[in-house]
Amino acid sequence: MACSRNQSVSSPSMPWKYDVFVSFRGEDTRNNFTDHLFGALHKKGIVTFRDDTKLKKGEHISSELLQAIEGSRIFIVIFSRNYASSTWCLQELAKIADCIDVSGQTVLPIFYDVNPSEVRKQSGDYEKSFLKHEEIFKENLEEVQRWRDALAQVANLCGWDVRDKPQFAEIEKIVKEVTCLLGNKSSTLPGDIVGMHPRMEELKKLLNLDLDNDDVRVVGICGMGGIGKTTLATALYARISNQFDACCFIDDVSKTYGDYGPIGVQKQLLYQTLNEENIQICNLSMASNLIRTRLCQTKSLVVFDNVDQVEQLDKLTMAREWLGRGSRIIIISRDGHILREHGVDEVYKVRLLDHNNALQLFCRKAFKSDDIMSGYISLTDDVLTYANGLPLAIKMLGTFLYGRDASEWKSALSRLRENPRTDIMNVLRISFDGLEDTEKDIFLDIACFFYEKGEAYVKRVLDFRGFHPEIGLRVLVDKSFIILEKGRIFMHDLFKELGKSIVREKSPKEPRKWNRMWDYQDVHNVISENMATGNLEAIVLRRYPENIDKIQAMSTLRAEALAQMSRLKLLMLWNLNFSGSLNFLSSELGYLCWDKYPFTCLPSSFEPDKLVELILPHSNIRQLWEGTKVLCL
Repeated sequence: MACSRNQSVSSPSMPWKYDVFVSFRGEDTRNNFTDHLFGALHKKGIVTFRDDTKLKKGEHISSELLQAIEGSRIFIVIFSRNYASSTWCLQELAKIADCIDVSGQTVLPIFYDVNPSEVRKQSGDYEKSFLKHEEIFKENLEEVQRWRDALAQVANLCGWDVRDKPQFAEIEKIVKEVTCLLGNKSSTLPGDIVGMHPRMEELKKLLNLDLDNDDVRVVGICGMGGIGKTTLATALYARISNQFDACCFIDDVSKTYGDYGPIGVQKQLLYQTLNEENIQICNLSMASNLIRTRLCQTKSLVVFDNVDQVEQLDKLTMAREWLGRGSRIIIISRDGHILREHGVDEVYKVRLLDHNNALQLFCRKAFKSDDIMSGYISLTDDVLTYANGLPLAIKMLGTFLYGRDASEWKSALSRLRENPRTDIMNVLRISFDGLEDTEKDIFLDIACFFYEKGEAYVKRVLDFRGFHPEIGLRVLVDKSFIILEKGRIFMHDLFKELGKSIVREKSPKEPRKWNRMWDYQDVHNVISENMATGNLEAIVLRRYPENIDKIQAMSTLRAEALAQMSRLKLLMLWNLNFSGSLNFLSSELGYLCWDKYPFTCLPSSFEPDKLVELILPHSNIRQLWEGTKVLCL
């Protein structure tokens, strides 16, 4: 190319839909130069609009095509011998010229099988074509002149004369120029990347993208559902894809694998990297051989998103050494154990957003601005406290609250505290459904009772419950349900809400049918009404609840109602007042903690064979039992 260009394309106020729009005469260049160019752009991860021939019906181009032109950052115009004979092509060209004048987009002219001078001077075949147009459109010569002007404007820009030159080499130069013009490809970054730039830099360091690093490196990304794993990977993919010869981003490995098996995943990999849609694959061995032979010399970037079983990776039978030197593989999973088991080089755990980034993301969704609207500061703080840094919740709540007045916000927040949004819970529920039954029980116990409690204490309780806490807690850590820090167990507030909603879901308005109870009001109602509670295994109340004054003002309960709870294993009561007589306690109890126990002894019928811990602070207890009891210790 004879002249230089600017280093990058300026970004408009609104994001582009496409990186490149290609204008070409199908019958001249399709199935050869143009197809090869599309394939090369695709391999670089460059989003290119491809006009399908089936759209070309009638004399006027469609509104969809006009919108595609307006939404493209760069135009590639392939001038061929019959380009000017097509009124469709000339209409495209006129629209492109308009966009250049208005928005300053970049045009790259390519002279395929025609002399650039003939195009610029509109001589030879181009002159013949315009004479025909003037005859056909003699009632609208202004439009023909508009086409002539557009042709002159674009053809006189710096371009490539690819006549009698190796197509592969010329296409490589064109793609390199497009990549340079796009710069960091900010046009294709996800729209909600608040707080992502530092994370991308951290991930880039783990990928070790130095030019002199020829190793094939595999990095995993893990974190809880909705935390932004895919957003981060998509943003990074857009940022670094121009450093690779072939790129592949498989959006949902779990679904593709479930629907089509490992061959379905392999087909996507081969199609995206080789740009060959109709690859014939009969079995895994054939697909593996194609990957090994076709990609072994290609520096590739491969992203596997939403892997939820290690076999989804193992059965691909794809070794890292099958890819070209300098290739990088990114695997995204909610389960860190899957990544370690597969043997990744590094694992990047995505963190929750800090307050400033959470606030910025929420404001963009709720106010379409980076600032909080007057009168909404306190309400915004309440929303951010509820979302607790989880991007999914922040975006969904911001979108839901957009355009609503303060009274509607208050109503929505009040409802959220009682009934979490289904769309948020559904995303988090996916991880829960992937747990084994014992792990589900551990999750539910922590969500309902033991968040922020000491790890050693919780392990003792869970061990009594028969839940094998050593491995169970590790699984929950790997799947990002909990964090073990400084000897305590922490869980995101929305996971707590998920656990409680799961306990309630079969009988949301009938607490007596639940197997766990944690809410003072629910416990008070069930006991005061002496309801049958055959499913109930645990009542665990928080010692220092938020509404302590209201709780202490509750009416005195009759202890006789506890006789209905024959399966109770955990009973931890605080701040409630009891009277009456206590003739029965479940012999299944392992943990009995009763603040202000009102009786002088435990019921004589109580068999404490399974009792692990007995705590009766501020009680009237004088002796454990009346009479003599033989303990099986």
